[in-house]
Amino acid sequence: MNPTYELVAQTRRNGHVESQHFGAVVALNSDGSVAFSVGDPSAIVFPRSSMKPLQATAMVDAGLSLPPHLLALACASHDGRPEHLAAAREILATAGLDETSLGNLKDFPLDESEREEALRNGKQRTSLQMNCSGKHAAMLATCMAVGWSTDASYLSPDHPLQRRITDMIPSLAGEPAAHIAVDGCGAPAHALSLIGLARAFRTIAIAASGTAEHQVATAMMSHPLMVGGPTRDVTRIMQGVPGLMAKDGAEAVFAVALRDGRAVALKISDGANRARPPVMRAALERLGVGLENVDPATWDSPVWGHGRRVGLCEAVGPLVTF
Repeated sequence: MNPTYELVAQTRRNGHVESQHFGAVVALNSDGSVAFSVGDPSAIVFPRSSMKPLQATAMVDAGLSLPPHLLALACASHDGRPEHLAAAREILATAGLDETSLGNLKDFPLDESEREEALRNGKQRTSLQMNCSGKHAAMLATCMAVGWSTDASYLSPDHPLQRRITDMIPSLAGEPAAHIAVDGCGAPAHALSLIGLARAFRTIAIAASGTAEHQVATAMMSHPLMVGGPTRDVTRIMQGVPGLMAKDGAEAVFAVALRDGRAVALKISDGANRARPPVMRAALERLGVGLENVDPATWDSPVWGHGRRVGLCEAVGPLVTF
Protein backbone atom coordinates (compact mmCIF):
# COMPACT_ATOMS: atom_id res chain seq x y z
CA MET A 1 0.00 0.00 0.00
CA ASN A 2 1.17 3.54 -0.76
CA PRO A 3 1.91 5.09 2.67
CA THR A 4 0.67 8.43 1.33
CA TYR A 5 -2.91 7.17 1.69
CA GLU A 6 -4.93 5.48 4.42
CA LEU A 7 -8.27 3.68 4.44
CA VAL A 8 -10.95 6.39 4.67
CA ALA A 9 -14.11 4.81 3.22
CA GLN A 10 -15.67 1.53 2.19
CA THR A 11 -18.59 0.52 0.03
CA ARG A 12 -21.00 -2.14 1.28
CA ARG A 13 -23.40 -4.14 -0.89
CA ASN A 14 -26.13 -6.02 0.99
CA GLY A 15 -24.10 -5.74 4.18
CA HIS A 16 -20.81 -6.97 2.73
CA VAL A 17 -17.75 -4.88 1.92
CA GLU A 18 -17.40 -4.63 -1.85
CA SER A 19 -14.74 -1.90 -2.17
CA GLN A 20 -12.31 -0.02 0.02
CA HIS A 21 -11.18 3.52 -0.67
CA PHE A 22 -7.89 5.00 0.46
CA GLY A 23 -7.20 8.70 0.64
CA ALA A 24 -5.53 11.64 2.33
CA VAL A 25 -7.23 14.40 4.29
CA VAL A 26 -5.90 17.53 5.96
CA ALA A 27 -7.82 20.00 8.12
CA LEU A 28 -6.71 23.42 9.30
CA ASN A 29 -7.67 25.28 12.46
CA SER A 30 -8.83 28.88 12.37
CA ASP A 31 -5.25 30.09 12.81
CA GLY A 32 -4.02 27.99 9.87
CA SER A 33 -2.31 25.32 11.96
CA VAL A 34 -2.98 21.66 11.18
CA ALA A 35 -5.94 20.40 13.19
CA PHE A 36 -5.53 16.81 11.99
CA SER A 37 -4.53 14.80 8.96
CA VAL A 38 -5.06 11.30 7.61
CA GLY A 39 -2.44 10.05 5.20
CA ASP A 40 0.26 12.42 4.01
CA PRO A 41 -0.85 16.09 3.87
CA SER A 42 2.17 16.87 1.69
CA ALA A 43 0.97 14.46 -1.01
CA ILE A 44 1.11 16.13 -4.43
CA VAL A 45 -2.28 16.02 -6.16
CA PHE A 46 -3.92 17.54 -9.20
CA PRO A 47 -6.80 19.52 -7.66
CA ARG A 48 -8.42 19.65 -11.11
CA SER A 49 -11.55 21.81 -10.86
CA SER A 50 -10.85 22.56 -7.21
CA MET A 51 -8.29 24.98 -8.68
CA LYS A 52 -11.03 27.18 -10.15
CA PRO A 53 -11.29 29.56 -7.17
CA LEU A 54 -7.51 30.11 -7.40
CA GLN A 55 -7.72 30.69 -11.14
CA ALA A 56 -10.63 33.09 -10.70
CA THR A 57 -8.73 35.01 -8.03
CA ALA A 58 -5.84 35.53 -10.41
CA MET A 59 -8.23 36.65 -13.13
CA VAL A 60 -9.90 39.24 -10.87
CA ASP A 61 -6.49 40.41 -9.72
CA ALA A 62 -5.48 40.84 -13.36
CA GLY A 63 -8.49 43.00 -14.19
CA LEU A 64 -11.59 40.81 -14.62
CA SER A 65 -14.71 42.57 -13.36
CA LEU A 66 -17.93 40.56 -13.11
CA PRO A 67 -21.03 40.72 -10.90
CA PRO A 68 -21.04 38.05 -8.16
CA HIS A 69 -23.35 35.56 -9.90
CA LEU A 70 -21.15 35.55 -13.00
CA LEU A 71 -17.95 35.36 -10.98
CA ALA A 72 -19.41 32.33 -9.18
CA LEU A 73 -19.87 30.66 -12.57
CA ALA A 74 -16.21 31.35 -13.33
CA CYS A 75 -15.45 29.12 -10.32
CA ALA A 76 -17.94 26.45 -11.35
CA SER A 77 -18.14 22.96 -12.70
CA HIS A 78 -21.73 23.74 -13.56
CA ASP A 79 -24.60 21.39 -14.39
CA GLY A 80 -25.31 22.90 -17.79
CA ARG A 81 -28.76 24.12 -16.73
CA PRO A 82 -30.32 27.03 -18.66
CA GLU A 83 -29.22 29.56 -16.04
CA HIS A 84 -25.64 28.34 -16.31
CA LEU A 85 -25.56 28.56 -20.09
CA ALA A 86 -27.14 32.01 -20.00
CA ALA A 87 -24.55 33.20 -17.48
CA ALA A 88 -21.66 31.87 -19.58
CA ARG A 89 -23.05 33.70 -22.62
CA GLU A 90 -23.36 36.85 -20.51
CA ILE A 91 -19.71 36.67 -19.45
CA LEU A 92 -18.68 36.34 -23.08
CA ALA A 93 -20.97 39.19 -24.12
CA THR A 94 -19.34 41.55 -21.60
CA ALA A 95 -16.14 41.06 -23.60
CA GLY A 96 -17.83 41.33 -27.00
CA LEU A 97 -17.39 37.60 -27.64
CA ASP A 98 -19.66 34.61 -28.14
CA GLU A 99 -19.44 30.87 -27.56
CA THR A 100 -17.45 30.30 -30.75
CA SER A 101 -14.47 31.79 -28.89
CA LEU A 102 -14.51 29.07 -26.23
CA GLY A 103 -11.54 26.73 -26.41
CA ASN A 104 -12.70 24.14 -23.89
CA LEU A 105 -13.77 20.62 -24.78
CA LYS A 106 -17.24 20.09 -26.24
CA ASP A 107 -19.65 18.04 -24.14
CA PHE A 108 -23.25 17.51 -23.09
CA PRO A 109 -24.55 19.03 -19.83
CA LEU A 110 -23.26 17.46 -16.63
CA ASP A 111 -26.76 17.27 -15.15
CA GLU A 112 -28.42 13.98 -16.13
CA SER A 113 -31.86 15.43 -16.86
CA GLU A 114 -30.41 18.29 -18.90
CA ARG A 115 -28.23 15.83 -20.81
CA GLU A 116 -31.21 13.59 -21.57
CA GLU A 117 -33.25 16.57 -22.75
CA ALA A 118 -30.40 17.68 -25.02
CA LEU A 119 -30.28 14.21 -26.56
CA ARG A 120 -34.07 14.06 -27.00
CA ASN A 121 -33.95 17.41 -28.79
CA GLY A 122 -31.18 16.26 -31.11
CA LYS A 123 -28.61 18.66 -29.73
CA GLN A 124 -24.89 18.05 -30.18
CA ARG A 125 -22.00 18.39 -27.77
CA THR A 126 -20.96 22.04 -27.40
CA SER A 127 -18.29 23.96 -25.54
CA LEU A 128 -20.98 26.07 -23.87
CA GLN A 129 -22.70 23.03 -22.33
CA MET A 130 -19.42 21.66 -20.97
CA ASN A 131 -19.13 22.18 -17.21
CA CYS A 132 -16.00 24.36 -17.47
CA SER A 133 -17.47 26.92 -19.87
CA GLY A 134 -17.88 29.53 -17.15
CA LYS A 135 -14.18 29.40 -16.33
CA HIS A 136 -13.19 29.59 -19.98
CA ALA A 137 -15.60 32.46 -20.64
CA ALA A 138 -14.02 34.32 -17.71
CA MET A 139 -10.53 33.56 -19.00
CA LEU A 140 -11.43 35.07 -22.36
CA ALA A 141 -13.08 38.08 -20.70
CA THR A 142 -9.93 38.63 -18.66
CA CYS A 143 -7.82 38.54 -21.79
CA MET A 144 -10.06 41.10 -23.46
CA ALA A 145 -9.93 43.37 -20.40
CA VAL A 146 -6.15 43.30 -20.23
CA GLY A 147 -5.38 43.19 -23.96
CA TRP A 148 -4.07 39.64 -24.19
CA SER A 149 -4.74 37.38 -27.16
CA THR A 150 -8.01 35.43 -27.18
CA ASP A 151 -7.12 32.82 -29.77
CA ALA A 152 -6.45 29.19 -28.90
CA SER A 153 -3.14 30.21 -27.33
CA TYR A 154 -5.00 31.34 -24.18
CA LEU A 155 -4.83 27.70 -23.07
CA SER A 156 -1.05 27.55 -23.30
CA PRO A 157 0.90 27.61 -20.01
CA ASP A 158 3.06 30.30 -21.61
CA HIS A 159 0.15 32.65 -22.36
CA PRO A 160 0.21 35.79 -20.14
CA LEU A 161 -3.11 34.78 -18.54
CA GLN A 162 -1.88 31.33 -17.57
CA ARG A 163 1.45 32.70 -16.38
CA ARG A 164 -0.48 35.14 -14.19
CA ILE A 165 -2.38 32.23 -12.64
CA THR A 166 0.79 30.19 -12.12
CA ASP A 167 2.61 33.16 -10.60
CA MET A 168 -0.20 33.81 -8.11
CA ILE A 169 -0.37 30.28 -6.72
CA PRO A 170 2.47 30.75 -4.19
CA SER A 171 0.76 33.74 -2.56
CA LEU A 172 -2.41 31.69 -2.10
CA ALA A 173 -1.08 28.22 -1.33
CA GLY A 174 2.27 29.08 0.25
CA GLU A 175 4.06 27.02 -2.39
CA PRO A 176 4.59 27.03 -6.16
CA ALA A 177 2.90 24.56 -8.45
CA ALA A 178 4.73 21.25 -8.40
CA HIS A 179 3.74 20.35 -11.95
CA ILE A 180 1.66 21.75 -14.80
CA ALA A 181 -0.24 19.28 -16.97
CA VAL A 182 -3.32 19.53 -19.22
CA ASP A 183 -6.77 19.43 -17.64
CA GLY A 184 -9.76 17.69 -19.18
CA CYS A 185 -11.14 20.99 -20.46
CA GLY A 186 -7.84 21.94 -22.10
CA ALA A 187 -6.63 24.51 -19.57
CA PRO A 188 -3.39 24.02 -17.63
CA ALA A 189 -3.78 21.69 -14.64
CA HIS A 190 -1.55 22.69 -11.74
CA ALA A 191 -0.43 20.22 -9.09
CA LEU A 192 -0.13 21.20 -5.42
CA SER A 193 0.33 19.50 -2.10
CA LEU A 194 -2.94 18.69 -0.37
CA ILE A 195 -2.09 21.04 2.48
CA GLY A 196 -1.22 23.72 -0.08
CA LEU A 197 -4.71 23.37 -1.52
CA ALA A 198 -6.25 23.72 1.95
CA ARG A 199 -4.15 26.80 2.63
CA ALA A 200 -5.14 28.36 -0.69
CA PHE A 201 -8.83 27.94 0.10
CA ARG A 202 -8.26 29.38 3.57
CA THR A 203 -6.41 32.38 2.09
CA ILE A 204 -9.31 33.10 -0.25
CA ALA A 205 -12.01 32.59 2.40
CA ILE A 206 -10.51 34.90 5.04
CA ALA A 207 -9.26 37.68 2.73
CA ALA A 208 -10.08 41.28 3.49
CA SER A 209 -12.94 43.07 1.79
CA GLY A 210 -11.99 44.65 -1.51
CA THR A 211 -9.40 42.04 -2.44
CA ALA A 212 -9.69 39.70 -5.40
CA GLU A 213 -9.77 36.78 -2.99
CA HIS A 214 -12.70 38.26 -1.06
CA GLN A 215 -14.64 38.88 -4.25
CA VAL A 216 -14.25 35.24 -5.28
CA ALA A 217 -15.19 33.83 -1.87
CA THR A 218 -18.21 36.10 -1.57
CA ALA A 219 -19.41 35.22 -5.08
CA MET A 220 -19.24 31.49 -4.36
CA MET A 221 -20.86 31.75 -0.93
CA SER A 222 -23.70 33.97 -2.16
CA HIS A 223 -24.41 32.02 -5.38
CA PRO A 224 -23.84 28.32 -4.62
CA LEU A 225 -26.28 27.21 -7.31
CA MET A 226 -24.02 28.75 -9.94
CA VAL A 227 -21.01 26.77 -8.65
CA GLY A 228 -22.66 23.38 -9.20
CA GLY A 229 -26.38 22.70 -9.27
CA PRO A 230 -29.34 21.96 -6.99
CA THR A 231 -28.49 18.28 -6.40
CA ARG A 232 -24.70 18.67 -6.13
CA ASP A 233 -22.88 18.20 -2.83
CA VAL A 234 -20.70 21.28 -3.43
CA THR A 235 -23.82 23.47 -3.72
CA ARG A 236 -25.69 21.89 -0.84
CA ILE A 237 -22.77 22.30 1.57
CA MET A 238 -22.56 26.03 0.85
CA GLN A 239 -26.33 26.38 1.16
CA GLY A 240 -26.28 24.67 4.56
CA VAL A 241 -23.22 26.30 6.11
CA PRO A 242 -23.16 30.11 5.84
CA GLY A 243 -19.68 31.51 5.38
CA LEU A 244 -18.31 28.37 3.71
CA MET A 245 -16.85 28.10 0.20
CA ALA A 246 -16.45 24.69 -1.42
CA LYS A 247 -15.26 23.27 -4.71
CA ASP A 248 -15.14 19.72 -5.98
CA GLY A 249 -12.64 18.43 -8.50
CA ALA A 250 -12.38 15.46 -10.84
CA GLU A 251 -10.77 12.27 -9.57
CA ALA A 252 -12.29 12.75 -6.10
CA VAL A 253 -10.72 15.98 -4.87
CA PHE A 254 -12.70 18.24 -2.54
CA ALA A 255 -11.76 21.41 -0.66
CA VAL A 256 -13.68 23.76 1.62
CA ALA A 257 -12.86 26.78 3.76
CA LEU A 258 -14.81 28.97 6.15
CA ARG A 259 -14.63 32.69 6.87
CA ASP A 260 -13.29 31.82 10.33
CA GLY A 261 -10.19 30.24 8.77
CA ARG A 262 -10.95 26.55 9.15
CA ALA A 263 -10.37 24.48 6.02
CA VAL A 264 -10.34 20.89 4.71
CA ALA A 265 -8.85 19.35 1.59
CA LEU A 266 -9.09 15.69 0.61
CA LYS A 267 -8.17 13.32 -2.18
CA ILE A 268 -9.48 9.78 -2.67
CA SER A 269 -6.58 7.90 -4.22
CA ASP A 270 -8.60 5.76 -6.65
CA GLY A 271 -10.57 8.76 -7.92
CA ALA A 272 -13.90 7.32 -6.71
CA ASN A 273 -16.23 10.28 -6.28
CA ARG A 274 -18.72 8.19 -4.31
CA ALA A 275 -16.26 8.19 -1.37
CA ARG A 276 -15.77 11.95 -1.42
CA PRO A 277 -19.02 13.19 0.25
CA PRO A 278 -19.01 10.89 3.29
CA VAL A 279 -15.30 11.49 3.89
CA MET A 280 -15.80 15.27 3.73
CA ARG A 281 -18.69 14.99 6.16
CA ALA A 282 -16.56 13.04 8.63
CA ALA A 283 -13.72 15.58 8.31
CA LEU A 284 -16.01 18.58 8.84
CA GLU A 285 -17.67 16.95 11.84
CA ARG A 286 -14.28 16.22 13.38
CA LEU A 287 -13.29 19.85 12.76
CA GLY A 288 -16.39 20.99 14.63
CA VAL A 289 -18.27 22.51 11.71
CA GLY A 290 -22.02 22.51 12.32
CA LEU A 291 -23.77 20.54 9.58
CA GLU A 292 -27.28 20.41 11.03
CA ASN A 293 -28.66 22.63 8.27
CA VAL A 294 -27.06 20.70 5.40
CA ASP A 295 -29.45 18.53 3.38
CA PRO A 296 -28.69 14.90 4.40
CA ALA A 297 -28.77 13.93 0.72
CA THR A 298 -25.50 15.84 0.37
CA TRP A 299 -23.55 13.02 1.97
CA ASP A 300 -25.46 10.06 0.55
CA SER A 301 -23.53 7.68 -1.74
CA PRO A 302 -25.92 4.79 -2.36
CA VAL A 303 -25.20 1.44 -3.95
CA TRP A 304 -27.90 0.10 -6.28
CA GLY A 305 -28.94 -3.44 -7.09
CA HIS A 306 -31.64 -4.18 -9.66
CA GLY A 307 -32.97 -0.64 -9.35
CA ARG A 308 -33.17 -0.51 -5.58
CA ARG A 309 -30.86 0.66 -2.83
CA VAL A 310 -28.81 -2.22 -1.41
CA GLY A 311 -25.89 -0.46 0.27
CA LEU A 312 -23.82 2.67 0.55
CA CYS A 313 -20.34 4.14 0.73
CA GLU A 314 -19.42 5.40 4.19
CA ALA A 315 -16.42 6.91 5.94
CA VAL A 316 -14.31 4.55 8.06
CA GLY A 317 -10.94 4.60 9.74
CA PRO A 318 -9.24 7.43 11.66
CA LEU A 319 -11.76 10.12 10.74
CA VAL A 320 -14.63 8.33 12.48
CA THR A 321 -12.72 6.62 15.32
CA PHE A 322 -10.90 9.60 16.88
